[in-house]
Amino acid sequence: MKSFVRLSCSMVLVLLATTFFVSCGKKTEDEVIKIGYGGALSGDLASYGIPSRRAAELVIKNINAGGGLLGRQVVLLAEDDVCRPEVATNTATKLATEGVVAVIGHICSGATISALGIYNSTNTVCISPSATSPEITQSGDYPVFFRTIAPDDAQARLQVDFALDTLGLERIAILHDRGDYGRGLAEFARKFIQESGQAEVVLYEGITTGAMDYTSVVQNIRRSQADAVIYGGYHPEASKLVMQMRNSDMKTLFISADGVKDDTFIRVAGEYAEGVYATGPVDVSENPLAVAAREEHRQTYGDDPGAFFLNAYAASMALMNAIEKAGATDAASIMNALRSEYIDTPLGNISFDEKGDAIGVGFSMYQVQDGVYVELKE
Repeated sequence: MKSFVRLSCSMVLVLLATTFFVSCGKKTEDEVIKIGYGGALSGDLASYGIPSRRAAELVIKNINAGGGLLGRQVVLLAEDDVCRPEVATNTATKLATEGVVAVIGHICSGATISALGIYNSTNTVCISPSATSPEITQSGDYPVFFRTIAPDDAQARLQVDFALDTLGLERIAILHDRGDYGRGLAEFARKFIQESGQAEVVLYEGITTGAMDYTSVVQNIRRSQADAVIYGGYHPEASKLVMQMRNSDMKTLFISADGVKDDTFIRVAGEYAEGVYATGPVDVSENPLAVAAREEHRQTYGDDPGAFFLNAYAASMALMNAIEKAGATDAASIMNALRSEYIDTPLGNISFDEKGDAIGVGFSMYQVQDGVYVELKE
């Protein structure tokens, strides 16, 4: 009996201790605001995802140094989706399960659309620095979504206007990588060219991502006698296409978008990258906040930031500002503040429209000149 009493007392003590530590743990959880990051942190497209995660880290570090938000410290939880839709669903589920109030990301349109199914169902706000598919905002299917980059229809319009009005091209081949981003961009380009009546789409073809040899595709371009290729997709395939075109003595112009406007494309394609055109976010390098953010990156990480860093920095600032102005962390309050409040960011003074698109951002045309992308002025 005494043994039973001692055992019972021990169990009570263990339960009390467990309750105490669980309570302490819950109290700690309640004292922080969790923000998620979802995007490519490994694989071929990590050069897009790592700068975006670092931008969120820097903004949150500054917020915490100033006392946090709503009297609470902010914690960033980062998950790698490798820019793959089939992985992004699990990434989003994990972040939502961890109790994040909002997510910075995702990076690629296909992965973002996949993740948004989870964020819709959990009412989790999502702000992407780089997912440009028009469908995401224009469909009305993803009310929790916002982005700090213009959509692909604007990007395709700029490509086509540049090809027709500035370069005077008349025969254009359009290629895409069959993904949500690349195919969507290509379809808009084809539509705008056909509507213009100024040029002919002489080839429209989807390629196989990850292939080492695009000889048959290059031969199709040659046979089409195209003046230029407009490519919808990312830099790994673009670099191979350009290299194989130039090795085949083809001088056909190559025009792409923000999926190719990345230093990694130039490093991989080397001399063959010279002359390639690509659209990308407007150059804001003279913006004082952009100058400060870049310098902050150099001091913290020892090098210059990569693609979409400033878009992610602006997204993180807008989110922190929305939570502060809302005075709450529920999705409805955050989304209302994102749509009603303007904030100065490295991209300029921005807010968001009813569909979630940023007001105050746009695209420019760039060209690789002497090994770097140079913004082309009108």
